[in-house]
Amino acid sequence: MSIGWKLHGDGRTPPPGEVVRPDERLTWPRTAGIGAQHVVAMFGATFVFPVVMGLDPNLSIMMSGVATILFLLIVGGRVPSYLGTSASFVGAVAAIRAAGGDSATVTGAILVAGLVLLAVGLVIHFLGGEVVHRVFPPVVTGAVVMLIGFNLAPVVATVYWPQDQWVALATLCFAVLCTVLLRGFWSRIAILLALVFGFALSWVLDRTSGDITSVLPGQHLLDAAGKPCAAEGPYCVATAFPHERLSFSGVDAADWFGFPSLHAPDFKTSAILLALPPVIALIAENTGHVKAVAAMTGDDLDPVLGRAVAADGIGTALATAVGGSPTTTYAENIGVMAATRIYSTAAYYVAAAVAILFGLCPKFGALVAATPGGVLGGITVVLYGMIGLLGAKIWIENRVDFGDPVNLVPVAAAIILAIGNVTLDITDDFPLQGIALGTIAVLVGYHALNAVARGARGPDTGGGVIAPEEREIGGPVRPPTSSAG
Repeated sequence: MSIGWKLHGDGRTPPPGEVVRPDERLTWPRTAGIGAQHVVAMFGATFVFPVVMGLDPNLSIMMSGVATILFLLIVGGRVPSYLGTSASFVGAVAAIRAAGGDSATVTGAILVAGLVLLAVGLVIHFLGGEVVHRVFPPVVTGAVVMLIGFNLAPVVATVYWPQDQWVALATLCFAVLCTVLLRGFWSRIAILLALVFGFALSWVLDRTSGDITSVLPGQHLLDAAGKPCAAEGPYCVATAFPHERLSFSGVDAADWFGFPSLHAPDFKTSAILLALPPVIALIAENTGHVKAVAAMTGDDLDPVLGRAVAADGIGTALATAVGGSPTTTYAENIGVMAATRIYSTAAYYVAAAVAILFGLCPKFGALVAATPGGVLGGITVVLYGMIGLLGAKIWIENRVDFGDPVNLVPVAAAIILAIGNVTLDITDDFPLQGIALGTIAVLVGYHALNAVARGARGPDTGGGVIAPEEREIGGPVRPPTSSAG
């Protein structure tokens, strides 16, 4: 049953060594408390990423709750998980907007990516995960995740950091210190704590040192003659002007209750191609999360792996169909389960309901939208770097051998193409650029070179594809037999 839970014991805190299973719950007040922990755990990234992508944070928070409920229903309550805003699409969104796309173009492209993820989930459900794993082996998956993160470095350097470099630096240092010095739950919300710190610092500086003079993208647009103009572009650019770091004018004007503004998606082929590579990252992410939950609960969740991936695809498609942001299962919430040993899906329904209520408060959305650019500058340095390094983590965990040129060469080429934002003009109105070009390069390059090398030297032993008996999809691998491995 996806809804309906047995009371665990007397409904109080489980004795040492016991767990609360997905189909069980504690008393409702205690369940609400655990649900509140899940809200806090997902909150930092779930409302930061919509702001970074230029989407409505209120709508994104609300749709994350809707998507979570849908996910729990589709997996039959067997996989406790929260669907927060996905970071995998941030690079694609930056590229789409750099090419002149608006929010409708962004959400249209991600909607298609969600439908592709749904299709992959159906393939996994009916054919088994190993089929997809062989198409996207660890060497390819790790490369795509890495180039998605590192492609965003110019966004930090040219958009956020210049708005207030000292606040950005202070926020960055605070986030790093929180991550390293804090323990347990507090370390998992280090980004949220850094955001609060950056808000407070910006407010203090506004009142002690006055306005800052810097460039705000899309505002104070002037042409070459110094006259105001309408649309940002080569001949109409944003210029530096004095302004407050933190302005609450939008918060004051917002209502306490109201529905978020919705918009229909717009579909453009060039934008869709940019949004497809993150699907590879989401496949790996969802698979890893399901395996992690299976390890914690002791349940065999392989039969519902395909449904979990498909549910994420449906959640992403539904959220972006109304103008929200893409979704994915959240490691932060899995961390809460690991710490509490409470895997009750009832707590996730509570968290989803709270998120929906937050989404219906425009004043909250206005507060999120007021986040100073310098604060985002400090936070995104950490977030984007962590996304990129997750790719290296995939390689390390799967013992990818970069002594093999079949692995090394396509990855090296793809990362440079993506970080350098290189453009390949297929036609006058059909370019391949950055993330899309890098993903195609590593995917086609690896399989082509692997096919040639296999014919010349026999079966693949380069670490690009790990044999099924050595590694379960998303699961642990046997330790290397020597330190040189």
